[in-house]
Amino acid sequence: MNKTLKLSFLWHMHQPDYRDSEGIMKMPWVFLHAIKDYYDMPWMLSKFSKLKATFNLTPSLIEQLNLCSEPLKYDYFFQLYNMHPLELSSSQREWFVKICKSPNYDTVIKPMPRFNELYYLESFSDEELIDLQMQFLLAWCGNYLRLNNETVKVLFQKERDYSSEDKTLLLDTLSAFIGEILPFYTSLLKRKIISISTTPYFHPILPLLIDMDNVQKANIHTKTPQNPLSFKDDAIKHVKRAKKLYKETFGVEPVGFWPAEGAVDVKSIEIYKNEGIKWIATDEDILFKSLGDNKRANLYKPYQYNEVFIAFRDHAMSDLIGFDYRFRPASQSVEQFISAIAPLASEDKQDTLFIILDGENAWEYYKDNAYPFFMKLYEKLSDLPWCKTICMDELIEDEALELENLKPGSWISGDFSTWVGHPDKNRAWELLFQARRDYDNYTHEISDKDYKTIENHFLTAQCSDWFWWYGDEHFTEFAAEFDMLFRKHLISIYELLNMQPPEGLFEPIIKHKSGTSFILKPQAHIYPKIDGKSSSFFEWIGCGSIDENRIFSNMERTRGAVEKIRFGHNEDMVYIAFDADMTKIDKEKTVLEIIIEELSETISLNLNEQKHQSGIIMSVHSSIEIALAKTVFEALSIVHLRFKILKEGKVIQTLPGCGALELQLDEDYSDSWFV
Repeated sequence: MNKTLKLSFLWHMHQPDYRDSEGIMKMPWVFLHAIKDYYDMPWMLSKFSKLKATFNLTPSLIEQLNLCSEPLKYDYFFQLYNMHPLELSSSQREWFVKICKSPNYDTVIKPMPRFNELYYLESFSDEELIDLQMQFLLAWCGNYLRLNNETVKVLFQKERDYSSEDKTLLLDTLSAFIGEILPFYTSLLKRKIISISTTPYFHPILPLLIDMDNVQKANIHTKTPQNPLSFKDDAIKHVKRAKKLYKETFGVEPVGFWPAEGAVDVKSIEIYKNEGIKWIATDEDILFKSLGDNKRANLYKPYQYNEVFIAFRDHAMSDLIGFDYRFRPASQSVEQFISAIAPLASEDKQDTLFIILDGENAWEYYKDNAYPFFMKLYEKLSDLPWCKTICMDELIEDEALELENLKPGSWISGDFSTWVGHPDKNRAWELLFQARRDYDNYTHEISDKDYKTIENHFLTAQCSDWFWWYGDEHFTEFAAEFDMLFRKHLISIYELLNMQPPEGLFEPIIKHKSGTSFILKPQAHIYPKIDGKSSSFFEWIGCGSIDENRIFSNMERTRGAVEKIRFGHNEDMVYIAFDADMTKIDKEKTVLEIIIEELSETISLNLNEQKHQSGIIMSVHSSIEIALAKTVFEALSIVHLRFKILKEGKVIQTLPGCGALELQLDEDYSDSWFV
C-alpha cells in the first residue's frame, strides 16, 4: 500500500505567566515541566529519523524558560528551596509541603520508596524536609535526565539523607539543563524535523477580546459579562509581540499559530492573515458547525478560510492519547491507535489526520512519564508504509478546500463556556473591563515606563488560564494563588495610576457565589482509578458534580461530612466519589448505603473495608470512591440513586441534599466532547 495517510501531530506547550509585579514566578510549574517534558518530547521524536511533528511554544512559556536559568532570582519556590528548613516560617513550610505532595501519587510518588514514605508524614523534621525537597525535584526529572545525566543518576541512587550541598548541586545541574531546551528546538527546526508554532502573547482567547458577542454566537445559553468592551487593539498587540519574540528566539518568522484554546472567529482570522500567518489549528467541532454537517469524512481534508490554512483536530483520537491510553499497557494502546487510523489509509484518497493536544500535563499520569508509550508509538509509525508524519509548516503547500463561513468557538465543546458564563468567570471579566474604563478615563500624564508596565498588566490579565480556573469545572489546590495573581495585575494598574483600586479587587473572586449552580452534569465518559485519593482534574475530567455546600444556606453547611459528590460513567462502569472531611467520619463504625430507586434495592458498604467484588469496587482514603458495574443496574437505561451515611445504625447524612441523583446510563456524550 502506498503512503496515503498524512499524520500531523501538534504538541501544545504552555504555562500561564506566574510572574508577579516584581517579576518573580510565584509557582514552579515552568521549571518542573522543563526538566520533565519540554526537552523530552522533541528528544523522543528525534530518536526516529523518519518522523516529524509540530510543537507549539507559547510566549509566556518561552519568557519564563529564559528566567529558569536563574531560579534563585526569579522563582519563589526555589528561593524557599535554597533556604535551610530552619529559616522557613510555618506558612512557608506548609506551602512548600503542599507543592511537594501535589504530584500524581500512583505514577510519580509511589514508585519512589523514600518519596512514598515521606508522602504520608504529617510533620517533618528538618532532615526529612530536605529529603522531601530532593525527592520531589528528582521525581520531576524526565527520562532524558534519568538516562543521561550523571548527577541526576547519583542523586537518585542516594535516595535519603541528602545534604544542603546535594540540593545546590541538583538545582545548578537542572538550571543549566533548562538553558539547553530552546536551542535544542531551534536545531530541530533548522533540520526540518519539527515545525514550531506559537500563540498570541499572553495566551488570550482572541475572539473574546475582539467581540464578546462571540459567546452567544457559539452557544446562546452562555451568559455574557455585563458591559463588555472590545480589546481588539490588544488582540493585535498579542499577535505582533508573539511574532517578535518568536523571531528573537528561533531566528525566523513564525509560519503558524495555535490560537489559545483553539479559539477562532472571522475577525481573529483576519488579524492572523494581516500579520502574515499562514496556518492555524482548532477543533473538529468548529468544522462541523461551519459546514452544518457532522460527517466524519469531512474532517480528514485540508481547509482554508480567508487564505489562512486551518487544521481541524480529530478530537476523539487526541483525547485517547491525552486521557485514555494511560490506563492501558503501552503496546495495547499503540495497537489500538494504529488500528483506529488504518481505515483512513486507502488507495483512492489522500487523507490528513491532525492529532493536537496538550504536550505536557498528561504524561505524569502515564507510567514512566509516557516514555514506553512514545517509544512504541514512534517505532510503529516509523515502520508503517501507508502513513507519513508531516510538519504543519509543510501542509500549507497542499491544495485546500475553501470554507464559506467559520463559526466562532474553541477546542472545548465548540464554544467559550469554559472561560465565560459562570458568575466567577464573568466577575473576573467585569473587573478587567472596569479597570480598562478607569484607565481610559485617566487624564493625568503617564511616563513611558509606567505606560509599558500598565500595558503588560492588561495583556497578562487577558490570559485564558485565569478564567479556566474560576468556576466549577476544574479543580486545583492552587486556585487561591491563581486568583491572587489575576487580581494583583489589576491592582497594580491602579497603583501605577495613583488611584485607589476598587474594593472588589481585594475580595477573592472564587468567593463570588451569586447565581452559582450547585449541579454540573457529566460531559464525557470518565475512567478514574478507584483509590480514594484526590488527584488533579485529569482523573475525573468530564464528570458531573453536586456541591452539597451550595444547596443550603451558610447556617446549614455543617449538616454532614460530605461536601461534594462527583459522578459519571463509561461503557461498563458507574463511578461515584464523595469528597468529605474525613476527620468527621469514623470508618470503623460507618456504613454507606446506596439506594437504587428503580430496583428498590439497597447496597450496604462498610467504610472500613476496601471492597473489590461482585461488580463493586470501593476505596476510602482522603475521599470515598466507588465503582459499580453497569450489570448491577440490570438493563436500566436511567437510574435514580440516593445515599445514606449511618454511624452505629443512625443516619447522619442523606445525599444528595437536592433529591435523587439521576444517571442516564446509555448516554455516550458523542455530541459534547470535553477536553
